[in-house]
Amino acid sequence: MATKKTSPEKNQYSSFTPYKEKKKEEYMGEPQRAHFKAILESWRDELMIEVDRTVVHMKDDAGSLPDPNDRASQEEEFSLELRTRDRERKLIKKIEKTLVNLNNDDYGYCETCGIDIGIKRLEARPTATQCVDCKTLDEIKERQTIG
Repeated sequence: MATKKTSPEKNQYSSFTPYKEKKKEEYMGEPQRAHFKAILESWRDELMIEVDRTVVHMKDDAGSLPDPNDRASQEEEFSLELRTRDRERKLIKKIEKTLVNLNNDDYGYCETCGIDIGIKRLEARPTATQCVDCKTLDEIKERQTIG
C-alpha cells in the first residue's frame, strides 16, 4: 500500500500488510509488537531520507540567482521545505518515543484510561497514545477551552 507523501500528518510509511489477528491471540503479543516496530522504523527511516534529501537539495540549489524574483521564489520554496522538515523532525521524535514505549511494553494501551487502543487505529496512526473515546473527549475539551 503506497501512500503519497504530502504532509507529515499522513502516514508516510510506504508499504505494510495489515495485521491479521488470530483467534485468542494476546493483544500486543510478540507478533503484533514486531508488526508495529517494523511500521514505526520504516516510517522513521523514510522521514530521515527526506531530511537528507532536503539538505542536499538546499546545498545544490543555494546558488545566487541574479533575478530578484527568482531569488524570492527560491527563498519561499526553502522556507516551506524547512517548515515541513521541522514538523517531520517533531514527528521523528514522537516515533522514537513510541518505539521506546513499544520496547517497554507500554505500547497499544490508552495513556488516559488504560484500555486497548486497537490494531486498526494503531495502523492508521502508529503513534497514537489514546483510544478513540479519550482522544475525542480531549479534542472536545480543547475546543471548549480555546474557543
